[in-house]
This record gives sequence, structure tokens and C-alpha cells, in this order.
Amino acid sequence: MSVSSSVRRLTATAAIAAATVGAVALPAAAADHHPGDHQRREAVFISAVQADAPGRDDRHRSLNREWVDITNATRRAVNLDGWTLSDDEGRTYTFHHVWLQGRGTVRVHTGFGRDTRTDVFQDRRRVVWDRDGDTATLRNDHGRFIDAVSWGRDHHRDGDHRHHGDDRRGGYRH
Repeated sequence: MSVSSSVRRLTATAAIAAATVGAVALPAAAADHHPGDHQRREAVFISAVQADAPGRDDRHRSLNREWVDITNATRRAVNLDGWTLSDDEGRTYTFHHVWLQGRGTVRVHTGFGRDTRTDVFQDRRRVVWDRDGDTATLRNDHGRFIDAVSWGRDHHRDGDHRHHGDDRRGGYRH
């Protein structure tokens, strides 16, 4: 056998071995990157909640001072069409024709107003977020859980709690 044919066989054997190891390792690595993995969880998330509007309750103005911020941590715009934001009691807002810009935030107000790129309105006549305790839950257009933030009674002893599928703490802000 010549040296060149030995080198070719050795190279072919090494390539087959590398492909086999890669094929075996790929499913294990892919298993670590399921929809709940760290990077995907933080692409779009609830960044802040104002459940108790500051100042005097005066119906219209206080409804628009009750809001939830949704933030996109990626550089690419995300189409939120069909995504939902809901509370513990099942009151649900569905996003229509909303693109969340890369590294941008959209504020979802409870009351009435004119939708813009940075502010959208649920057009409700009553408060949604219970100041004593509630959970804001964000789901995508397929109904898959994206993020949730809880606060107040029965949720956590220090008043706030973030859920990304692994019960990490985070930002309820009032």
C-alpha cells in the first residue's frame, strides 16, 4: 500500500469518526436549546408593569397610567400580531399589526388612545391589573408561553416574581 492511499484511508476514517461524533453530539446540544432556553427566553419579555396608577384615580387618565412594557432584546424587529397579554382573571389583550422594533419597547396601556410604534391601547373602561396582586402573562401567536411577571398577594413574599419557565426573579416596577 502506498503512502498516499494510507493517508486517504486515514483521512476518510477520521472524517467518518468526526461525522459520527457530531451526529451523536448534535441531539444532546439541541436538547439544551429548547424554547425555554436562556437566550430565547430573553428575546422578548415583560420589562416593567405599572399596576397601580400614580396620582388620583380619574377614570380615563388613570387607565392610561396603568401599563405593561414589552421589550425586544434582539436587533431584529418582531411581529407581535396575534400575541396576547393577559391577567390572572383571563382578561386578554391581543396585539394587532404591531411590530416591536429591535432593542425597542412597546407600552401596553389599559385605557383608550391612538396606537403608535411605542404605545398601544387596550381600549378598556376598567382597570385590568390588580394592584394587590396579579400576573401579567405574555404568549406568542401560537399560544406558547413567553414570559410572566407576578406581584402582590400569594405570589412572592417580597412582592414580585418573574417567570421564564425557571422562576427567575425580575422587574415588577411601580
